[in-house]
Amino acid sequence: MGSWDSGPFDNDTAADWCGDLDKADATERPALVRKALHGAAVEQDYLDSDIACEAIAAAAIVAAHLPGGQPITSPYAPEVLRSGGRLDLPGDLPALATSALERIMSADSEWHDLWREAYADDDNPAFDTVRELRRTLTARSGTDGSAGRPDHDSAR
Repeated sequence: MGSWDSGPFDNDTAADWCGDLDKADATERPALVRKALHGAAVEQDYLDSDIACEAIAAAAIVAAHLPGGQPITSPYAPEVLRSGGRLDLPGDLPALATSALERIMSADSEWHDLWREAYADDDNPAFDTVRELRRTLTARSGTDGSAGRPDHDSAR
């Protein structure tokens, strides 16, 4: 994982995914966000780090679209969002994003393993970023993350 920092957009995979989001037609962007979240949320085997990185970036986008969500300012985030643009995101995405983040933080996640190895103690900035995203998603969307958990078919 080519990671530069602990933010949701601060790695090669997320930056590439954001570039793809920028290049996509505006009507296709919500589906790309859903696909990234779904890929992490439903993975039953060891979760690949690239899937996790895309899902974390997508979760940050969903969180930013919620009332009171943090604006996206990272230079690696999608340009369309840095310049004040918004996506027409469906209302079920905060629950899907929460599920994806929970899966990413599970024991059988490469992203989790890599960041745990990088920081031996509990002071882990990447874990803090994911926890803060989850707090934003659950507090601002009115979900605790337990409702609307996707199965393999419902989030496609």
